[in-house]
This record gives sequence, C-alpha cells and structure tokens, in this order.
Amino acid sequence: MRILMITMSLLSFIGCSSVSSGHIHSKTGHEDFAVEKVADGIYVHHGKHLDIDTGYQGDICNISFIVGNRGVAVIDTGGSLKVGAQLREAIRKVTPLPVLYVVNTHVHPDHVYGNAAFLADKPIFVGHDKLANSMELRRDQYAKLNEKLLHEDAKGSELIKPTLTVKDTLTLDLGDRPLELTAHPVAHTNTDVSLIDVKSSTLFAGDLLFIERTPVVEADIKGLIAEIEKLKASPAKQVVPGHGPVTKDWLAALTNAQRYLNLLLTDVRASIKKNEGMEKAMATAAAGEKDKWQLFEIANRRNVNTIYPGLEWE
Repeated sequence: MRILMITMSLLSFIGCSSVSSGHIHSKTGHEDFAVEKVADGIYVHHGKHLDIDTGYQGDICNISFIVGNRGVAVIDTGGSLKVGAQLREAIRKVTPLPVLYVVNTHVHPDHVYGNAAFLADKPIFVGHDKLANSMELRRDQYAKLNEKLLHEDAKGSELIKPTLTVKDTLTLDLGDRPLELTAHPVAHTNTDVSLIDVKSSTLFAGDLLFIERTPVVEADIKGLIAEIEKLKASPAKQVVPGHGPVTKDWLAALTNAQRYLNLLLTDVRASIKKNEGMEKAMATAAAGEKDKWQLFEIANRRNVNTIYPGLEWE
C-alpha cells in the first residue's frame, strides 16, 4: 500500500500553471526557455502546464535564480540535466558571477534533477535536513520514472544531495542580499524548504503553494494546511509558488489553497465516517472546487488516494 501511495503521489505533482501576463516585467533567454525578471536581481522560469498524461518533459515547475554582488543562488533546477543546463545558460546571459548556492525546495524530481548541470560551478547544494535520505530512498524509483517519461532527455540526470542542510532556519549570503531559509515540518513532503530574499521581500514557497493548478498532497494534509497558515505571517511583498504565476496577491493565493485543502479533508473524513470507500471519495471529495483549479479531476483523485488511508486511522 505504501509503495502505491508513493507512486501515486509522484504522478500527482506533475503540472504547473501558465504565467499571468500582468506580472511579466521582462524576459531573457531563448523563446522556449523564457526567464521572467520579477524584481531587481530575481528571475523565474515557468515550466509548461503539463500533467504526466499530457506529455511530461521535465520542465513543469518554477525554477529561479537570485543575483547578488558576490554571486548567484539557484532555487530549484528542473526535472532533467537538460533543463538544468538551460537554466545555467540563462543565468550566464544575465551575469558572469559564480553560482554559489543551489537550493532545492523539496525532493520531487521536477525540482531537483537539474542539479547536475551545476556541478562544474562547485556550488553549495542546500536542502532540508531530511532531503539527502529522502533522495536515497527514492533514487531507483525516480530513475525509472525519469527514464520512462523522458527517454533520451533522462540521460545524465542524477540526484545531487545537499552539502548544507537546513534543520530549522539558515541564512545564505550573496553579498548585498541575505536569503533566509526555513525548513518546514511534514507538509507537501517531509523535505519542504521555503526561502525569502530580504532585499526584495520575495518569498519562494516551493510546493507549499500552488496557484491556479490544484494543490498536491504527498505527505500530510493537516501539516500542509498548518504550514500555509504560517506562511501568511511572512513579510513578503510577492511570492513565487512552486507552480503557477508569481503574485503580489499572495495572501489570497494561500487562502485559496487552504480552502481547497480544508474541504478535501472534511469531505474525505465524512466519506470514511459513512464507510463509502475510497473510490467514491475520489469522485466526490472537494467537488465544489472543481471549477476553481486546473487539472482538478486527476490531481484531486490522487490527493484522495494519498490521504484516505492515513485518515482512516484517525
């Protein structure tokens, strides 16, 4: 059962939302690898809005970089060596400064498999205290998944573990701009890290926040709801979600995600109490949210599959 749940959750993260044109300030890079400048020294590449059933190609989430006067910090690297190399090339078009840090917001392969493209830069790889162990436990399964989905593009992709870990909080130094990292309790995964660039008050939420695309739960729905609530106290002026457009209306985005997750939790609990079974819950839980999110039907079913067994034991 646990293997099935992990596999389903792997499938469930695939997808991200299109960029809202109202937030675009400028772009750089090739047409098929656009990088959006969202603040001074902060750039975001938005992956394509695809689910595993509609052509996963390794480039589906937000991957970003921050430029300080001493060097660059990369926030997530994409789902393959190829995507990571494209990100590295985009960085070189912006600045010749060295890549000092590569930060992974969590373990999912769409966020970490581009790490290998930065090995030559000899950066410090940064992640949650539990990230290295989680990568090791999933290594074989992720490699098979990548090979199945990416074919030739999977070659050269490898899991690069963090060399610096975040147990609680950690501050990285880019010279003129400190980056404050927070390791979160079990929520979207057991390896979630968020980061705020103090200079621009930009929060990188990782997959603790999805915008437009249906939120995903792999680990603990109650923990995810709680961590989203904590994010509301952030001093951020804008937020880069794991999937979806960068937004200045981020409190509303967090509230939207909580609304869906709370309804999902309530409905699955009610289904369990009525002894209706998981299959019926997949078809009915959080149905009132269907028209509010992209990829809802497939992602919502996977979420039910993930959380139902644990909630049966409450």
